[in-house]
Amino acid sequence: MALYPVLFLVSNNIATRLDYDPSSILKVAVVLFLGLVAWAYQATQPPPQKTSGSPGGPPITASRIKPRDGSLSLAHTVTGEAVNFSGMFKEVTVILFLGLAVWAYQATQPPPPKICGTLDGPPITAPRMKLRDGRHLSYKEHGVSKETAKAKIILVHGFASTKHDMMSMTEPVLDVVEELRLYFVSFDRPGYGESDPDPRRTPKSLALDIEELADHLGLGYKFYVVGFSMGGQVVWGCLKYIPHRLSGATLIAPVVNYWWPGFPANLSAEAYYRQIRQDHWALYVAHHTPWLTYWWNTQKWFPASAAISMKTDILSRQDLEILPMMAEKRSNRPQATLQGVFESLHRDLMIGFGKWEFDPMDLENPFPNNEGSVHLWQGDEDIMVPSSLQRYIAQRLPWIDYHEVPGAGHLFTAIPQNFGQILKVPFLGRD
Repeated sequence: MALYPVLFLVSNNIATRLDYDPSSILKVAVVLFLGLVAWAYQATQPPPQKTSGSPGGPPITASRIKPRDGSLSLAHTVTGEAVNFSGMFKEVTVILFLGLAVWAYQATQPPPPKICGTLDGPPITAPRMKLRDGRHLSYKEHGVSKETAKAKIILVHGFASTKHDMMSMTEPVLDVVEELRLYFVSFDRPGYGESDPDPRRTPKSLALDIEELADHLGLGYKFYVVGFSMGGQVVWGCLKYIPHRLSGATLIAPVVNYWWPGFPANLSAEAYYRQIRQDHWALYVAHHTPWLTYWWNTQKWFPASAAISMKTDILSRQDLEILPMMAEKRSNRPQATLQGVFESLHRDLMIGFGKWEFDPMDLENPFPNNEGSVHLWQGDEDIMVPSSLQRYIAQRLPWIDYHEVPGAGHLFTAIPQNFGQILKVPFLGRD
């Protein structure tokens, strides 16, 4: 209903102070609200009329006549008109209720995105391809040329990021790029940078976008995918929907969805509540009430997602040391949301922590004959993405080569030696 945001806000306040389960508090808030509505309705209803001469009514003390309609009235005349205060109060209550409902509904509706290349949208500054459904995908090629490359790699950027950030990761390791003859293409995921938004975006649609990009650029039937953070999560969709197109896959600190059914309930709950409190709520909203995601992350009463508000509480000791090295990437952040925050940041939350159409822990080995490999890299001190859940995934999927980096946080790939090693590993022992 339209007043759900108000109820959610009240329940959030109570749960935050008392440390109770948010869903229980929300149920109590709904019950209290319904009780308040019932009370308000009853307050507008006048008591039943006490008819003169009836049981419980006042006595008749004057002559009365009986009109044609059968009702009884006094014989004398009353001048003037009585004011119906209860009716007025009822009308005012209804008007206030409707006004509040309209305000609450409008608060949950994001503004339309500013599409690149349109009259009021940002300009197009990079190559774009047209997908089957008419959307455009913006991309950037780098590394060695396609003609001389021994491996072609599609890079998938993370949260609040763009194709330029993935390109900046390869520049400090040009020696590795030249040694292995690596070609790269990085692209803006839908709604980010200069790629058109996709309101119907899903893990499957992202994988199919990547396949279309590869075909458009003529990368051949097989190619590699490397994804970082939220982009690492996208790679699960590639392993599910286009495994036959992959030469190999690398997931770097991939974001986990705490609601994937393959996780033991106690393990996912422990990892979930280890987050800072404001992320408990931001992810709860994204999963259970995704239509409130825009409102929750733009309202000013309570803190939004820590990643959106750039809180340093979610950074490890090593991350804080690395942060000054990432000045260029941080300066690129406004480019990520050129078309608005909803179809980029908020859509990421709704998909990343929403209800998936598959469970990654049910995936089968895409390379049963060892013709390729899947690697998952994770820092053991990562505060944003829990290593405990990555370890469990690696146990459930023994065909994944799991690499846990001691002392590393979430941003360890910003260290050139680390990213260079990540690029080398899939090719070790191969011609």
